[in-house]
Amino acid sequence: MPVIEHKLLIKAPIEVCFDLARNVEVHTQINIGTKATAVGGMTEGLLEEGDSVTWEAVHFGIRRRLTSKVIFMDKPHSFVNVRIKGAFKSFIQIHQFIEKGKDTIMVDHFQYKSRFGPIGVLIDKLFFEKHMERLIARRAIEFKKIAEKKTNQTFD
Repeated sequence: MPVIEHKLLIKAPIEVCFDLARNVEVHTQINIGTKATAVGGMTEGLLEEGDSVTWEAVHFGIRRRLTSKVIFMDKPHSFVNVRIKGAFKSFIQIHQFIEKGKDTIMVDHFQYKSRFGPIGVLIDKLFFEKHMERLIARRAIEFKKIAEKKTNQTFD
């Protein structure tokens, strides 16, 4: 089961980062290239524990839907979402926020299992795991831009 972990220092307070990370509209902004949109469940606003959202996005030229649910939240330090329906056999994503002075370290921990047994494992190793690593890293960079811009606007 592939595990991807990405860490990034963001020059913004932990509360700003936490709220932006659970903001559905921000999530659609940071998913450059996948055309991700919220099409069911919570389609706007801040996700809370128990909320679910259905996303529609394009991966490898194929439009797919995925429904995830927030199963745990510890404001403003972490929240966890899991797959309810979609292409993955399973996934769990842990979003952590660690205060470092006035800044925040955002840690994204993503563990998933593909469908299709041994063929799915091979597909993961050949290209899907790298695709997910790049996607998570790109999203984090876009997220950082939004959080730091919001913080600069707040304190200017």
